[in-house]
Amino acid sequence: MRINKAIMSDDATVVMTNYQAYADSIRSVRTEVFVIEQSVPIELEHDEFDESATHVVVFSHGLAIATGRILVDGHIGRIAVLKEWRGKGFGKLIMEKFFERAKEQKLSSVWLSSQWHAHGFYCNLGFACIGEKYYEAGIEHIKMRKPI
Repeated sequence: MRINKAIMSDDATVVMTNYQAYADSIRSVRTEVFVIEQSVPIELEHDEFDESATHVVVFSHGLAIATGRILVDGHIGRIAVLKEWRGKGFGKLIMEKFFERAKEQKLSSVWLSSQWHAHGFYCNLGFACIGEKYYEAGIEHIKMRKPI
């Protein structure tokens, strides 16, 4: 597994890493988006899967602005972009890194549990809805899958 692989661009530095190396940055973005903005209880936000996941963290001028994780089974989750940075392509950038990671792992597909309001974003990336909508942490979700 390639750890702490950084990709630089004019707008951002993208790091693919383990949790331990960037835990503070990962926690800060997720806490802002999920706990503060969406009122997800903090005990639901931080879990035991972080330690074994591959994470992507996006930085702009040293500030962590976006993050996400992929588990070894292809489960993508915890995609979070700070409010003022949304709509600038950083979520898509994270997803593209996870598609590359899934190919490296020779996975046949990836899947996620999308908040309903965001499912169109994932549809545009080739995901399809599976099953019915359901609630998780008080927010409407739908399971989605994409072949790799």
